[in-house]
Amino acid sequence: MITIQATEDGSFTFYSSQFGQLFHSISGAREESQKKFVDPCLLAEKATLNSSIYILDVCYGLGYNSASALEAIWKANPCCKVYLVALELDETVANMAIEERLLEIWPGSISPLLAQLAQQKSINTELLNAQLLIGDARITLPRDFRADAIFLDPFSPPKCPQLWTVEFISLLAKCLKDDALLATYSCAASVRSALMEAGLNIGAGPNVGRRSPGSVAGHKKYGYRSLSKQEKEHLLTKAAIAYRDPNLQDTKEMIEQRRLQEQQNSLLEPSSAWKKRWMTSRG
Repeated sequence: MITIQATEDGSFTFYSSQFGQLFHSISGAREESQKKFVDPCLLAEKATLNSSIYILDVCYGLGYNSASALEAIWKANPCCKVYLVALELDETVANMAIEERLLEIWPGSISPLLAQLAQQKSINTELLNAQLLIGDARITLPRDFRADAIFLDPFSPPKCPQLWTVEFISLLAKCLKDDALLATYSCAASVRSALMEAGLNIGAGPNVGRRSPGSVAGHKKYGYRSLSKQEKEHLLTKAAIAYRDPNLQDTKEMIEQRRLQEQQNSLLEPSSAWKKRWMTSRG
């Protein structure tokens, strides 16, 4: 079941009873889409230098990340054409967002364009070529797509480990252009480890609505803040053991069990000890 929830910046999001989580931060759904996804990927800057931008939106949801991306790109360069591939498991979410008129807070033609995308699953205009691919992202991800920006926005790793594995993130890494960036709200050590195992350089994204930052990754070392000593040490604990899905088809339970066994066999420091050490140092 999905219900509407107001957030503190005046925008609305959904709450999923199936996953027991909100789709966005309670501090602000629109703010999160802009500051944790669009801004870290430097899309406004890229739009001023290019006539086209390619975006991969993993877990499209309500469409907020894509809407914020279109707003930033067309504000910087009204003539920039956007090629968007959006992946989503549950097509009812995007349709509900349109029915509730939640995307109308974005200016101009953005809401009507994304309404058409939600209904028809594809759109091709002078400035937007977009596809909304419904199904398991491990299957629907186009292997030949090359993105200037990737938004990685599934539910949290404990809720949806299938899309946080080394194997899936490795596929995403292959979709990144050499100077492209991937942004996610998660700063989980397991996620950052998976990004590094996929061959990407990682950094910290901005803090939005909570103390912890997001993460940014790319083939090159630029466009993001380096990890702090505390964050680096977190990557040396059992919490940093990544989720794995060798054949990209395992269930949530199988992926969780595989990671648990690896943690139990690991000689790495428990994350509880890391946390205690840093709490003591602050005191």
